[in-house]
Amino acid sequence: MNRQWLVRGVLLAFIAAVVTLGVLYRDALSVESVRQQLDQFGAWAPVVFMVAYALAAVAFLPAWIFTVTAGALFGPVLGLIYALGGATLGATLAFLVARHAASDWVAGKAGGMVKRVIVGVEREGWRFVAFTRLVPLFPFNLLNYALGLTRIPLLHYVAATLVCMIPGALAYVWIGHAGAQAIAGGERTVQAVLIAIGLLAMALFLPRLVRRIRRDPVPGLDDAPDERKTR
Repeated sequence: MNRQWLVRGVLLAFIAAVVTLGVLYRDALSVESVRQQLDQFGAWAPVVFMVAYALAAVAFLPAWIFTVTAGALFGPVLGLIYALGGATLGATLAFLVARHAASDWVAGKAGGMVKRVIVGVEREGWRFVAFTRLVPLFPFNLLNYALGLTRIPLLHYVAATLVCMIPGALAYVWIGHAGAQAIAGGERTVQAVLIAIGLLAMALFLPRLVRRIRRDPVPGLDDAPDERKTR
């Protein structure tokens, strides 16, 4: 119990620190100012960004903000690589925290979601992880922790997470890139915006397509009892 309370305290302190810094330095969080800050790290800038992304995911901060920022700072190709790297690292850290240090806290935080996730993984393994990454039925950050309470092997979890986050990450990265092009007045702004819109439409349509292709019920989700009927 002492160990879990320590982990809980550290997580809460980290979240409070991040929020406080965000309020104090909100005026310095523009794309250009962030780029200038990262430039100070030289070749280590991508690593710093990915670590910051990972820590934000662990602290339940919105992941999409970092993905959009990656596109604005690094462009569509490198931005996608760094965004996926940071998101996967953060998902892995949260998974390991839940599995080895804070299982009771995660179970209380996720509530009934944990049982549904465990049922899904027990029946389908990595395919359930892939499905929940492609079809965002649960909050990304909370899902990372909940999956840590299952018995899925770490490698299977990481691989399914990395691959199946690509469609959504690609769309958000292009949104960031298009926004940066528009602000800078680049010659290819219209092209970048159109690509971003197309990729976003694809990312929004993909979950519906996946569910339509998949005819069988999703274990732990489609076969979950309606809580309203059991009350």
